[in-house]
Amino acid sequence: MSVTKAHRAQSTNYWIVTLVAASILMVTMGARQSLGLFVSPLNTATGLGITTISLAMAVGQLMWGVVQPIAGAVADRYGPARVLAAGLVVLAIGSAMTPFMSSGWGLILAIGVISAAGSGACSFSVLIGAASQRLPAEKRGMASGIINAGGSFGQFVFAPVLQRLIASLGWMGAMWSMAVITLAALPLTRMLRGQPRSPMAGNLPADAGAMRAIRDALGDRSYLLLHAGFFTCGFHIAFLVTHLPGEVALCGLPGNVASWSLAIIGLANIFGSLAAGWSVSRARSKLVLSWMYGSRAALIAVYLMAPKTAITFYIFAAGLGFTWLATVPPTAALVGKLFGYRYLATLFGLTLLSHQIGGFLGAWLGGWAITLRGDYNWMWYADIALASMAALCNLPIREARIQPLPATSSTTA
Repeated sequence: MSVTKAHRAQSTNYWIVTLVAASILMVTMGARQSLGLFVSPLNTATGLGITTISLAMAVGQLMWGVVQPIAGAVADRYGPARVLAAGLVVLAIGSAMTPFMSSGWGLILAIGVISAAGSGACSFSVLIGAASQRLPAEKRGMASGIINAGGSFGQFVFAPVLQRLIASLGWMGAMWSMAVITLAALPLTRMLRGQPRSPMAGNLPADAGAMRAIRDALGDRSYLLLHAGFFTCGFHIAFLVTHLPGEVALCGLPGNVASWSLAIIGLANIFGSLAAGWSVSRARSKLVLSWMYGSRAALIAVYLMAPKTAITFYIFAAGLGFTWLATVPPTAALVGKLFGYRYLATLFGLTLLSHQIGGFLGAWLGGWAITLRGDYNWMWYADIALASMAALCNLPIREARIQPLPATSSTTA
């Protein structure tokens, strides 16, 4: 094969792997990040109360994280295609079951366990891990940004669509429609089946086993500091995804402000994710993360002082959206830099677990706050404190400086 043809084949493979992973994440994250729109209709239909529904969604946050390292380990060993296909089917089953659940335990089973397990098996750890093992080193950062942007685009699309479906078909019809959309993504998983690791994917360390890799990582201070910062990210995102519609309602604004705010978050994060993917090969990831968390603390403080109008929510959503899940590419890049890419799906899956422990607390405590105090003020204060802490936690992480690319010689042989 000529050099030109080989280069063209590598470029084609890059786009296939990246866009397929982004498309799958678009569906799973779009469904997952729009669940907050169902809180009020669920409460009206079942009478279970905001606290119980918040608990079901909080369990879902935790389960989504618990599944990540397990799914990542299975994908590392057997390949991602079967894991992704199984996850999509399980997510569809959970969505289809939800309208039949009239008790708190039933809701926890459908939303908190089954749906969350399915979406977790089709999320960042498996998809970014699969891409990183199949692409050359210089492509990984941008690929992770594009994949992440796919999830954000899903939120941008799903939030207004589901709001319209809830209005026209009722929340049950909207949930069943979401199950059908999820199953429609199944053919995409075949495109990641049987693809060998790229020969240019870099020198992978000798395979000492996943458990050895986990033990080494958990004994590394930088890895633990990365977990501490990502915990805050999960707290922040789960609180907003679950309770932003409630915050909008408290301010006397219509429900479409909430759905469009969630959509704007997703749209802004497309650009934020691409910027993050571009930055990880040009700046130290720990500094990118520190800036992102610090900007969140400042933005929330400004929001609390601003008048609560629709424009305020849209501007707030755009600002938050730029860093929303843009933390994923630099976090995954740091895990890869610290421990290599052989077990990236497993080790990044554990990092996502810490993210979702924060997510559990963000969703659950938000329900308690509104029930006990009638507003979310203390949650906002906690969010500012945690985001400030996360900005500081990332600074001591061990990461080499980015080496500039060598200048291309203008002379010819």
